[in-house]
Amino acid sequence: MSAVVERIKEFVQYAKTLKGDEKGEAQVFCDRLFQAFGHKGYKEAGAELEFRIKKTNSKSTSFADLVWKPRVLIEMKKAGERLHLHQRQAFDYWLHLVPNRPRYVVLCNFNEFWIYDFDKQFDQPVDVVTLNELPGRYDPLSFLFPENKEPVFGNDREMVSRDAAAKVAELFHALVGRKIPRLDAQRFVLQLVVTMFAEDIDLLPANTVTHIVRDCLKHGQNAYDLFGGLFSQMNTKKPATAGRYKQVPYFNGGLFEQITPIELRPEELLLISNEENEGAADKNWKMVNPVIFGTIFQQSMDKGQRHAYGAHFTSEADIIRIVTPTIVRPFESKIAAAKTLKELIQLRSEIGSFRVLDPACGSGNFLFVAFRELSRLETILLSKIEHEFSAKAFEQTSKIACTISAKQFYGIEQDAFGVELAKVTLMLARKLACDEAQETLRRDQNVLDLAAAETLPLDNLDGNFTCGDALFADWPPVDTIIGNPPFQSKNKMQEEFGAEYLHRLREKHPDVPGRADYCVYWFRLTHDHLKPGQRAGLVGTNTIRQNYSREGGLDYIVSSGGTITEAVSSMPWSGEANVHVSIVNWIKGEDSGEKRLYLQVGNDPTAGWTFEDRPSISSALSFGFDVTKAIALRANALSKACHQGQTHGHEGFLLTPDEAKMMIAADAKNKEVIFPFLIANDLIGGRRSLPSRFVIDFGEKDLLEAKAYKTPFARVEKLVLPDRKEAAREEAERNKPVLKRNPEANVNQHHANFLAQWWRLSYRRKKLMALLATVPRYIACGRVTKRPIFDFVSRDIHPNDAVMVFPLADDYSFGVLQSTMHWNWFTERCSTLTERYRYTSNTVFDSFPWPQSPTKAEVIAIAKAARQLRSERTRLRDMHDYSLRDLYRDIDGPGDHPLDAAQDALDQAVRKAYGMRVNADPLRFLFELNLSLGQLEAAKSPITGPGLPKAFQGLQDVFSKDAVCLPK
Repeated sequence: MSAVVERIKEFVQYAKTLKGDEKGEAQVFCDRLFQAFGHKGYKEAGAELEFRIKKTNSKSTSFADLVWKPRVLIEMKKAGERLHLHQRQAFDYWLHLVPNRPRYVVLCNFNEFWIYDFDKQFDQPVDVVTLNELPGRYDPLSFLFPENKEPVFGNDREMVSRDAAAKVAELFHALVGRKIPRLDAQRFVLQLVVTMFAEDIDLLPANTVTHIVRDCLKHGQNAYDLFGGLFSQMNTKKPATAGRYKQVPYFNGGLFEQITPIELRPEELLLISNEENEGAADKNWKMVNPVIFGTIFQQSMDKGQRHAYGAHFTSEADIIRIVTPTIVRPFESKIAAAKTLKELIQLRSEIGSFRVLDPACGSGNFLFVAFRELSRLETILLSKIEHEFSAKAFEQTSKIACTISAKQFYGIEQDAFGVELAKVTLMLARKLACDEAQETLRRDQNVLDLAAAETLPLDNLDGNFTCGDALFADWPPVDTIIGNPPFQSKNKMQEEFGAEYLHRLREKHPDVPGRADYCVYWFRLTHDHLKPGQRAGLVGTNTIRQNYSREGGLDYIVSSGGTITEAVSSMPWSGEANVHVSIVNWIKGEDSGEKRLYLQVGNDPTAGWTFEDRPSISSALSFGFDVTKAIALRANALSKACHQGQTHGHEGFLLTPDEAKMMIAADAKNKEVIFPFLIANDLIGGRRSLPSRFVIDFGEKDLLEAKAYKTPFARVEKLVLPDRKEAAREEAERNKPVLKRNPEANVNQHHANFLAQWWRLSYRRKKLMALLATVPRYIACGRVTKRPIFDFVSRDIHPNDAVMVFPLADDYSFGVLQSTMHWNWFTERCSTLTERYRYTSNTVFDSFPWPQSPTKAEVIAIAKAARQLRSERTRLRDMHDYSLRDLYRDIDGPGDHPLDAAQDALDQAVRKAYGMRVNADPLRFLFELNLSLGQLEAAKSPITGPGLPKAFQGLQDVFSKDAVCLPK
């Protein structure tokens, strides 16, 4: 016998001597459990007992029995306690255990261990292990070992669901692959899926599908006849009096209204049922999470179509982040506050008529979870009636376990197959919810058994779901709106949807900024559709809190009577889309109490979360002081001090260093149109920040002038001209239907314009290049970066459009831009690309207030500190052979950083020039300064704009010569 098993057996014997007192014995139970898994005790392992957890929906603090971050939360209950009643409490504790939230949650009543992995499976434990089983089944708790072994669970519904989905999807693709019409294949597969669910949840005789497959494979019967007959009987009100389908009930629901039998080949039948290698029907569909429908939905769609729609799978944990604050908590509060039987009866009626809409419903996953949670709320309410009032009152008011109807749920979806999936998901929800409600009430020994509601025939939901574009459809009247609108950036919308669609969209919704992301339309329409007091919760790309997207969506919501009640500022998306998302829950009206704002740290879900409780959440979903209402200052906008670098537009303009050297060696004149070309990765990622490529830039030369540079011109003519011709042709084709509908329409002419000057860069930035010609060096930083790192660059080097350019040559301007004050303003005002920040001139630079009246000494002090910072950077880079990115990688983390002293000295100098108090909040100070400067400008009073103030232009102490430049 292994030492592990021996220790666990000793623990089991000890645990049996305990009475199971939650308060008196939970701590010693947990300590002995840790010893059994190889620790000296919980304390030595690093776990904490009675861990404080501040709840979102109350001002009280709760205490979790044991927390061992980032591995496990253990919540103990008294012996014999029914653990299913405490799943919601455990989830609520887990949700608030940030940062470094534990991966697993264990509910224990001294005899059973219910193990949850909420990130994968919210609804049910991934395994249940009894105390007696533990010596032989400790593997599900393997994460308790010091070495953190990977557990294997016996109720991993996600794994079963994905396996089943893969089999069904394989069958679908096989049918389509042999030219079965796509819609026929989809309908057949969907009817089959419902049948497999039905036989495992007791709506059909067991093994109905398996017997059909085996009769076809072993006895030569015909799948066309057998499945066709089964589906036809499922759509027949009159039951069969004899024969194979005698016990098959009437399903209806619209799904079986059209039967298109399909003859199946042997290999296709084996995908359905296979004795040697489990087929789809051989899975236990009781363990299949109905969210599987989302997986089937995605796998059965063409990838290109899915990308165009922006359709992506939403994990159950993320759905709960919306359903809980939008639907569950408000009803939980009402149930808890209800004092009379009449109030509870009225609340049950309210729950039973509560209507939910998902205007981008996909396969119905959000609606399914909403159905399930409403049913659970009803069960909580029934338990309260029984426990707080007489048994007679309970019997008189509670005849049926679940009164929630699929008719309460509505959806809009562009894909016809998605609509059918959503209907089926909601049809099955009723049966699953009723079974769960009965089981839950049955476990409560004091509650009388209630009758199950009839689940067959399935509801016909044709009137609840609309196949169409929600942005052009009528939305039904409902009580709440939830969902995950399509992800599509503003830059990709025309490419994916076409010019004609965009014109119709903007004509229909002219108040949404044209540069806003696609999901913003759903946020705005959702708020408009809500009645006062109603709530909504949506997932959006994290750009909804930034710039034009924020203005069109969250700014509009907040300024139109909306209150954000709970939100996730930014998190990597759980689905396959490589995006960061925000999750926003709001009410149309006022909402008392604190609001909770979450932020996931980094890209790894296990890395942890931060959160803040605050009186209000701004439309920027920001953790800092709210600066969303800062205004653009004319002095900044007109200063010509901030630009985006050159957009070459075609790889044909780019040269390797060797190619550039050869062209210049062949004709020295070519040096007039060939330049080093700096990208952001060169600037911060290279060991010496040197350009890794060159660019052919004919400047403002006309065609004949450019042609004089024979070799560069020939290269551009060969590589660029053909592609620009084709791009212009495709653009003209896209514009045809728009112009046919409206000859006066303002259509895109980008590629036509590029073709007219095909030898020139797409966007040369003429004004920028003219400014750079007047300065010996300019300040540059990456346009998209986790942290803006500024450096001086020689004017001989052309900046690529991945670089932000500041045509300022003085050290004072560098110091202000590299200061933490500017960094703080940048992070609150910028847009993002995934988790990286994007420097935007119109929102960051144009609104950033510069010091207004610095003295000569203060200007010199900033310049000196800026030079010292760069000197220290150079020393450290040379010492460690580092890039700037390497050097700054850990500067914001814990521990002292070699650059801290130099950065602190610079920040102190900049603060002094602003006249900022030592303890002042930089964001609040800058925001108030921004507004006061805006008022001065409105009164036609001059203000100090970006760069070195005019009074100090001739000051030599603020100019040095270091810059990124090519070696001579």
